[in-house]
Amino acid sequence: MRDSIYYLWINNRLRVIITMVVIVSWRCVLGLENISPIFFDEGLSHLFGEGNLIRSPDDRSVRLLLDKYTGSGFISSSMYNHGFFSSLIKLPGAYTAGIVVAFYTSNGDVFVKNHDELDIEFLGNVEGKPWRFQTNMYGNGSTNRGREERYRLWFDPSKEFHRYSILWNPTKIIFWVDDVPIREVKRKEEMKGDYPQKPMSLYATIWDASSWATSGGKFAVDYIFSPFVSEFKDIALDGCNVSDSISTVSGDNNYSYINCSISDQLLMTSDYSTINPKQAAAMRRFRECYMYYSYCYDTIRYVVPPPECVIVKAEKDRFKDTGRLKFGGSHPKVHRARRRRRKNRSMPVVSADQ
Repeated sequence: MRDSIYYLWINNRLRVIITMVVIVSWRCVLGLENISPIFFDEGLSHLFGEGNLIRSPDDRSVRLLLDKYTGSGFISSSMYNHGFFSSLIKLPGAYTAGIVVAFYTSNGDVFVKNHDELDIEFLGNVEGKPWRFQTNMYGNGSTNRGREERYRLWFDPSKEFHRYSILWNPTKIIFWVDDVPIREVKRKEEMKGDYPQKPMSLYATIWDASSWATSGGKFAVDYIFSPFVSEFKDIALDGCNVSDSISTVSGDNNYSYINCSISDQLLMTSDYSTINPKQAAAMRRFRECYMYYSYCYDTIRYVVPPPECVIVKAEKDRFKDTGRLKFGGSHPKVHRARRRRRKNRSMPVVSADQ
């Protein structure tokens, strides 16, 4: 009897240790050992879509719905001068054409004429076609100088949760998908105000973008398939909270200086602000396999690439002057053969563990 009890005690102890190791290793992928996911009431607020925002009983996750009446969204309760913003996200499945699910930072509600913004926008598609997504950056109202890149994913984002993150510190911006950095923007002096520098809030929304989201507006949202449900959980916010410094006086938006040096130092030295060699290799694989548009190679829009662009010859050779992929080949038989090969070929997995 004593031996049986001892065996059960050892077995349970080992199980706890193994579980802790798994959790710690997952959290260390992006340095999340220093970030605790928040409860909704801790740092988030309802933005729009009455009744279409559904919080879980434990207040750790939230569902955003789009139906024929309205979309929905939430916003962080505070504004941050630099930060790390992260969430596990699961997207709607089946027919999602015309839908945009966005996870982004912005200060457009405060600095209306010269706002900053960092975007991750998921673009829906017709049934059987994969979700696509884009990242973008605006600084000081530079919306006429879009800096978007567009990609596909190596997994179906409607089947399970994946973590999407935005790092923004004084020297760089990194967009992450799980443990893979997919885009890095290093601040250059020549960028001037085009690099986001003013405090921003975190937003998450789902909305009808039928006019442009899928094939340039060719396919619209079909509300026969509604409600469309996007799910967010384990949301993390880390940065310098400066909400108390924001004020609006006579229509002029101003904010007083708050010393964020300690917070900035932590953001600049954290694991998720540094791309190690394995992650750099994973980023190269991702961009080679899944990026299908980059403004840096769009010589029609930018005869001279913007100053933050790092021109990679292997990437440049793959794109036309419009920044879109070169597909080549014009004979119908060639196209049919390529379609058959693509259909039979599995999508390469991208991971920093490779």
